[in-house]
Amino acid sequence: MHTRKLILLLLIFFKVSTSYAQNFSMNEHQINLLDRSQFEKKINGKDISLYVLSNQNGLVSEITNYGGKVVSLWVPDRLGNYEDIVLGHPNIDDYLISKEKYFGALIGRYGNRIANGKFSLEGKEYSLARNNGDNHLHGGNRGYDSVIWDAKQIDNQTLELRYISKDMEEGYPGNLTILVIYKLTDANELKIEYRASTDKTTVVNLTHHSFFNLKGAGKGTINNHLLQINASYYTPVDEGLIPTGEITSVKNTPFNFQKLTAIGERVNDNHKQLKHGLGYDHNFVLNQSLEGLNYAAKVIEPISGRTMEVYTNEPGLQFYGGNFLDGSVIGKHKNKYKYRTAFCLETQHFPDSPNQPNFPTTKLNPGEEYYSVCIYKFSTF
Repeated sequence: MHTRKLILLLLIFFKVSTSYAQNFSMNEHQINLLDRSQFEKKINGKDISLYVLSNQNGLVSEITNYGGKVVSLWVPDRLGNYEDIVLGHPNIDDYLISKEKYFGALIGRYGNRIANGKFSLEGKEYSLARNNGDNHLHGGNRGYDSVIWDAKQIDNQTLELRYISKDMEEGYPGNLTILVIYKLTDANELKIEYRASTDKTTVVNLTHHSFFNLKGAGKGTINNHLLQINASYYTPVDEGLIPTGEITSVKNTPFNFQKLTAIGERVNDNHKQLKHGLGYDHNFVLNQSLEGLNYAAKVIEPISGRTMEVYTNEPGLQFYGGNFLDGSVIGKHKNKYKYRTAFCLETQHFPDSPNQPNFPTTKLNPGEEYYSVCIYKFSTF
């Protein structure tokens, strides 16, 4: 009896192991990794490389330490077919000259916009680059998207990035010491953790800027994706996309994504805020969880069944609908990135918080630790 059970268990184990090996081999065949040599470059004495993360379920991500950019993210659909779901370039040279420099990037020292490139802190006014019309955007002319991070691959699933942002770099006070950890977990999460400390009072708002399309990068509009944002309020903006200071209910507006709604269902409505953003490019005030992380958003692509959930400890989420993509950027696999073929969900503090006293503060003092976490969790239905 025991011998029969043992033989049966061995047969089951062999069958499962063989099936797993076949699936893994199939996944490897489906996943078209980039040529690492195309990302090897030295700039100002610092080495740029490409790092590969993978989990036990077959998800794979490629990340470069140039700007901490997520270059690819391979996720299966409901049938097990893999697609790369983030926009990006096939080599480092294209990233260096790209019209869209934020693909997959780490953003700082301050993500999003600061009005007129100025803010005051402890009675002193600081001037920043005006690199977005009259305003400051995503850390300036050379934000963290354009620096070469010190990288260390901890294991197959974890990449550690470090950078010291010098006092007055891009106009910000304080030497800011930053640690970012990318982890591709066995729960099918791309988890991004940020820690920072300063030697002088400063402002900090770090975020991540992947452009997603759950059909696959460059494979059509995202307007049929279903979106839910766990927010009862948002922050309206002026024509320069600077918050007015109001915190406004989403009720009876095109900004009500409290229930799953197609992204394109109301994007062309006659609404002043949509005209300001040329579509969606707004900060949502997340409903706060009583414990644990805030559930921020969910996106479902109905055809593939791919689903992405977003969790964070941040109070805000910037939803951008790819309004400035125009087909002029040619990315991986020679795909043209056309109008509204990607979306961004950036966990953050609110735009222009240093100039908005009623917004959650982004001030960081010496002796304090900045900590932020963003989780993109993938599944299928």
